[in-house]
Amino acid sequence: MRERFIRFMSGRNGNDPLNMFLLAVSLVLLVISTIFSRGFGSYLYPLVLAVLGYSYFRMLSRDVYRRSRENARYLQLKDKLASRFRLLKERWTQRKNYKFFTCPECKAVLRVPRGRGKLRIVCRKCGSSFTGKS
Repeated sequence: MRERFIRFMSGRNGNDPLNMFLLAVSLVLLVISTIFSRGFGSYLYPLVLAVLGYSYFRMLSRDVYRRSRENARYLQLKDKLASRFRLLKERWTQRKNYKFFTCPECKAVLRVPRGRGKLRIVCRKCGSSFTGKS
């Protein structure tokens, strides 16, 4: 039986991080639709089936190239959001010792020690300078 399943899945996409995310979303939506079954939960159930169906479609698809491109886009977006939250966490933990400025030219985040008064800040990325109070 196991060999038969392995033969069936050969050449197919299988499970990847985007599928795991879609399955988690469908599970959360299913729980919400069950809790609010009399209200708007009845409208969520078809959405649960659609997300679950798309997940299985991706899992059983033989177009591995297209599915891997979708997965790469998902991973890029996930990494972008994770880096943004990581930056916010770092800024929050360093807020007592440093003041953060954003470069008006390139929008880079610059860190300056607190308590130094009015400073001329030079961006390391683009070289532009501006003044700010630390």
